[in-house]
Amino acid sequence: MDRRTAVRAMLASGPAILVAGSGAAAAAEAKPVPRVAYHLADLEKAGFVLGNLRNHIDGMGGPEGVKLAVVVHGPSLQAFRADGGNADFKARFTRLVQESVAFHACRHTMEGMKLGLADLLPGFAVAEKGGVVLLAELQSEGWLYLRP
Repeated sequence: MDRRTAVRAMLASGPAILVAGSGAAAAAEAKPVPRVAYHLADLEKAGFVLGNLRNHIDGMGGPEGVKLAVVVHGPSLQAFRADGGNADFKARFTRLVQESVAFHACRHTMEGMKLGLADLLPGFAVAEKGGVVLLAELQSEGWLYLRP
């Protein structure tokens, strides 16, 4: 076999060898961070959802392993009032915000309850078009949808 033939053979099989040899590392680097949108409307599920979020983060190896958003509307928004709730709930919420969980409050629910952002626990953004519109937008962008 002459040099040209040997080089062609090596180049033809080389990328396959390189990919096979470093497949696990390449797959780990190329794997996108999952994005998950939680839909919370039921007041009695607010604490449960905070627990789901905690378990989700822990199960993914920490906050860098998953991107989470929570869209809150309807009666469940009451649980996040700054002047209500219990200290444990507030502490769990604050930790999730510190770990980059994005909380969105439905503008329509806020108007109906006569609430502003200052009335909610710190860390909320307003879903200006409404909670269900934001959920649909997130899904259209490839976010996974969960409604516990």
